[in-house]
Amino acid sequence: MPEQITAAVLNAAPGKLELETLLLDDPGPDEVLIDIHYAGLCRSDLHEIDGIWPAGCPTVLGHEASGVVRRVGDRVTTVVPGDHVVTCLSSYCGSCHYCLAGRLTLCAGRGRLRERDRPVLTNQFGASVHPTAGLGAFATAMVVHQHSVVAIPHSMPLAAASVLGCAIVTGMSAVFRSARVEPGSSVAVVGCGGVGIAAIQGARLAGAATIVAVDTNAQRLTDALTFGATATVDAAATDSVEAVRELTSGGVDYSFEAIGLAATVEQSFAMLGPGGTATVLGLVPDSQPLSIRAADLFASEKRLHGAFMGSNRFPIDIPNYVRFYEQGRLDLDRMLSAFVGLDELNEGFRLMHDGGLTRVVADIRRRS
Repeated sequence: MPEQITAAVLNAAPGKLELETLLLDDPGPDEVLIDIHYAGLCRSDLHEIDGIWPAGCPTVLGHEASGVVRRVGDRVTTVVPGDHVVTCLSSYCGSCHYCLAGRLTLCAGRGRLRERDRPVLTNQFGASVHPTAGLGAFATAMVVHQHSVVAIPHSMPLAAASVLGCAIVTGMSAVFRSARVEPGSSVAVVGCGGVGIAAIQGARLAGAATIVAVDTNAQRLTDALTFGATATVDAAATDSVEAVRELTSGGVDYSFEAIGLAATVEQSFAMLGPGGTATVLGLVPDSQPLSIRAADLFASEKRLHGAFMGSNRFPIDIPNYVRFYEQGRLDLDRMLSAFVGLDELNEGFRLMHDGGLTRVVADIRRRS
């Protein structure tokens, strides 16, 4: 039977989240019902709240979450009731050309996974409420397709696990799968929020010899050093491109842009040495065109490419990152800068907007 849940709903954008009682439908044959414990606050959520990105209101935001499986549909084979799980918005059909080629983030059949006979969420007026990315993690429970979740060991703390499905998988998989950073190489990371810090940790694990953190926030730069950066550049006080080129004797082998602005993408590309690769992780608005020198692409063989969600294969990557955490090689605990309750999400996004924090996490079961 459908059940009542509490969710933070965005009814208009720009706007604020409002706690509402919604009706959550039963899981379908390929779906999973999850009781949510923790959910990370992502910059993309804030973009929808601020109206920078279309939100499809009314909507329940949140896509980076951890929880416990309560029920599964008849055809579910990936998890069972009682499993601890992490969600990821790069769900996959498993049968299209891209999935068969191992490029799950490019799945051409993702939209079909969200097709249902009736809405998964409805409000008190009987109107459909959109769960962002087929998830909707800012709620006490959610129903999602089985290809949007991955099981993790019960030994993995659910709070730390909550950042695996977006910040960590985006930043670290970009290092390992998209850019394929080589040992002994030089790396610059522009933007040291959750995704940027994940990229820094990934570069450290990949064996990069030089890792330059670039940001305008002094606290983030200080924190970046503790996560593996070997040098920092305060972009508010100096020309970040020239500073990085000076630190690396002409430019880095790899750069990662984790902000989502045309200007910082261009800077990331300009920081490269000959033959270098710039990977864009931030969501740059369509209204901001990019400008780069064609000669850099040809004469210097520099590369600029995007990596949606780090080009991850999350059913494989996330269990590996859990092992890194349990081995003490991946620091997730210190990335959790602040906790808020489900009824404090607007305050959490204010903290994020003010800057200086790595990741704000919602403890879904907590109330102020």
